[in-house]
Amino acid sequence: MKANYFLLAASLNGFLAVALGAFGAHGLKARLSEHYLSVWQTAVQYQFYHALALGLIALFLQRAVANSWLNASGYLMLVGIVFFSGSLYWLALGGPRWLGPVTPIGGVCFLIGWILLAIGALRQ
Repeated sequence: MKANYFLLAASLNGFLAVALGAFGAHGLKARLSEHYLSVWQTAVQYQFYHALALGLIALFLQRAVANSWLNASGYLMLVGIVFFSGSLYWLALGGPRWLGPVTPIGGVCFLIGWILLAIGALRQ
């Protein structure tokens, strides 16, 4: 069940990353400064990288008996996407500046997620 959940999350985040990337490149190019277009692109890239990571986690979970390390890794990747990419999207669109400190929290979630993925892979 968890594998299917993470595969669904991977596919939805992959779709959103492509759609938001296209929106940024075509719909926002004339509306945002170069700086904020770069912020948008960073959000898209990290969302896409971590969508792929969620797919990898789903594959590992399909081959494994329940592995709490992999599950935790997947959830942290999802939280990281919301906090890191989500806050960058919002900031690029003129969101409140208090969102700035939220971005590193998402980055830390990504980092811990990758470490847990490595531990989970080693425990297979």
